[in-house]
Amino acid sequence: MTNQLPKTKRSPKPHWIRRRLPSGPEYENIRSMLKAGRLHTVCQEAQCPNIWECFSCGTATFLILGSRCTRNCTFCAVASGPDGPPDPQEPSRVAEAAAALKLSYVVVTSVTRDDLKDGGAGQFVETIRRLKKKIDRVRVEVLIPDFSGDKNALKAVLDAAPDVLNHNIETVERLYPAVRPQAVYKRSLELIRRAGDMAPDIPTKSGMMLGLGETHEEIRSALKDLRSVGCRMLTLGQYLQPSRAHLAVERYVTPEEFADWETEAREMGFVQVASGPLVRSSYHAGALFDGKAKSGGGE
Repeated sequence: MTNQLPKTKRSPKPHWIRRRLPSGPEYENIRSMLKAGRLHTVCQEAQCPNIWECFSCGTATFLILGSRCTRNCTFCAVASGPDGPPDPQEPSRVAEAAAALKLSYVVVTSVTRDDLKDGGAGQFVETIRRLKKKIDRVRVEVLIPDFSGDKNALKAVLDAAPDVLNHNIETVERLYPAVRPQAVYKRSLELIRRAGDMAPDIPTKSGMMLGLGETHEEIRSALKDLRSVGCRMLTLGQYLQPSRAHLAVERYVTPEEFADWETEAREMGFVQVASGPLVRSSYHAGALFDGKAKSGGGE
């Protein structure tokens, strides 16, 4: 198989992917709050399949550094081409929204900003600080970009003491040119290794999408690579094509296979694992941190 994956076909979704979309006043309240606060969420920008459930349950994953990315990963629905410098008031607005939502576990991620000297690390630092100041005993998970391999940017984020440092490798090494053309597989692994060395008390986490054309041996090899750099927490989910302009789904992985991968990952030494068709790296992240996440569906 070549690295050039088709972008046009859309396979019918199997029954285990389809789900009833919850709605109601809580969903509308959160959407209105985010709009009023000029805030972005990965739930909205990346067209997450769990958005209705999460919003209806009073939670969201905050997306900082704007809503546009300097990279053009071919699996991702986030728009490319940042349109300005970071908003200095954004960290405060995130903290205010998280407090209003009564969140005790907050996930903060970002677009990739290769145009910024620190890759946006300073905005992560300030957001962590604002959250910890605003919400008593809050736990903060950050899902960071690779900062183009900048050690100082990574150290700055770790020095702000997040409770979990997450960086997704997304797919197997062979598919990087097609899936993440501006990323480097080994650079992502090195980031996870460095994080563990710099702050051994902060657990590292990573995630992968399945269904892009990877083989079983390639999945197994990627999981071994993650364990070799000390990654402790893992999420595995099904890739879903955001539009016809994005990479096509090569196959839909069954819930049974996801369960098998969870078993194998635990045997490899991952401490916390969530593996299922609708699992996403930040979905029920607090439950995963506590070792209570359910797999199989979206958990």
